Amino acid sequence: MTSEFKPQPSPLSWPEIFVYWVLSLGSHLYSFYQLHKFSKEHEAGLQRELQLENGFFKGFKRDSSDFEWSFWTEWAKKSLLWTLVVHGILSRLTTIFYPKLKVFALTVYDFLAATNVLGYKGVAVLLLHLSVAFSVAQLRKPALAWITNLLLLSTIHIQSLQDIQRGWYSTEEEYYLLLFSVAVCGLRFISFSLEHCWSPLEGGPAAQLCWLFSYTFYHPFFYNGPIITFKAYAEQMRRSAEENNSEKSVLSFVLARSGRIILWWCLAEYMIHVMYMHSIHSNETYLQILPPWALGGLALALVQFFYVKYLVLFGFPSMLATLDGLVPPKLPRCVSIMHSFTGMWRHFDEGLYRWLIRYIYVPLGGSRHGLLYKVLSTGLAFGFVCFWHGGLDYLRYWALMNCAGVLVENGIKYLFASPCLRSIVEQNLSLATQRRCTALLCALSTAMLILSNLVFLGGIHVGRIFWKRVFIQGWSTIAPPMIAFLYCFAQVGLEQASLPP
Repeated sequence: MTSEFKPQPSPLSWPEIFVYWVLSLGSHLYSFYQLHKFSKEHEAGLQRELQLENGFFKGFKRDSSDFEWSFWTEWAKKSLLWTLVVHGILSRLTTIFYPKLKVFALTVYDFLAATNVLGYKGVAVLLLHLSVAFSVAQLRKPALAWITNLLLLSTIHIQSLQDIQRGWYSTEEEYYLLLFSVAVCGLRFISFSLEHCWSPLEGGPAAQLCWLFSYTFYHPFFYNGPIITFKAYAEQMRRSAEENNSEKSVLSFVLARSGRIILWWCLAEYMIHVMYMHSIHSNETYLQILPPWALGGLALALVQFFYVKYLVLFGFPSMLATLDGLVPPKLPRCVSIMHSFTGMWRHFDEGLYRWLIRYIYVPLGGSRHGLLYKVLSTGLAFGFVCFWHGGLDYLRYWALMNCAGVLVENGIKYLFASPCLRSIVEQNLSLATQRRCTALLCALSTAMLILSNLVFLGGIHVGRIFWKRVFIQGWSTIAPPMIAFLYCFAQVGLEQASLPP
């Protein structure tokens, strides 16, 4: 039984909180303005070197160098948006007229949609992986299931197989779509395998195979997620076949959520029209000459665009999943109020976080068996994330920084939770002072969090230049005001966290 959330009154006065809000918003807007100004001043050079596109808005260019955004936008226009819409229509029709046939009808359609995009050879690869994972899962040996699924995932890195699979398609984008599908489906196969080892689904092997087939090819989550566990999918889909929401509530939900998704898409497009952050971060010369405020704007713009991008990429599939009766993971939380590594992992991609906790962290002991098991579980979870993303050099640095950040934060939390130190703090510091000290620690953590995100989004060179310019060359001029503004961000984040959900 979970306790009901009880909002705690803020230990800070509202004028102080208001100042933090003003400084946070003001620093965002001013740094974005400086980045916009730098982008326009160097537009000709960026156009010549990196081929900026003509924008949707008159007088503006469009920075299309973010691979993910360009890739999924093109695929949405080409086919994915329309096949997802048909999935939603089919779901509503079967829910109204043939609810018992809903899962079967969606499974058949989703499989045909995947075949239409990936081709028979691409789908054959997924069916082969599915067959192997299902067969090994029948042995109910978790270690063997892990080894098998890791080997299946590793096949996407074998050069000879890459060459063969590239030959199946006329464009590189089609091949990449197959790679993304194999990677995301790999998480589903692991989920099914371990759930089957722990508690097999009722109905025998035939029913289990049918549910795995449905889970694997579920169209809204098929190519890019978000991630939902096999157990949750099967339980919620079974329950949804017995429920029927009113058309009025469905229509209002679709209109409201679609409106939000369109606004997020417009915001993402606006950002890459007025700030050429992706083209700038790919050129070391521009990174070196960026003014301090524009450098801060670049860091904020990169992480904010990543956030808005995934509101769109996860938003539409999550809407369709909700209509199907599933409970999708919550959408990413705004990164500007993320004030810790732990919070970022818990609230940005909630589906992946739950997956890692359920299948890696908890089975390996987690926090239940002491410090050593906690460190080992955390390290292996981040090691898997690095491997799943591709295992490249910059991903190793990124995973290591995040792992260290999470462990340090947990260590500090454990230290201050000890009765002795906690008693000293409570006796000598007021609640308001404790809150300010917490925000200062969070500001330092946020600085390292932004640095790790820059490594993930831009590569090692971006992180190295940012570190050099801010903490080495600018230790007395850039770093102090940056920490001060991050302190304001942290106060706003802590205030939001203290409010009821």
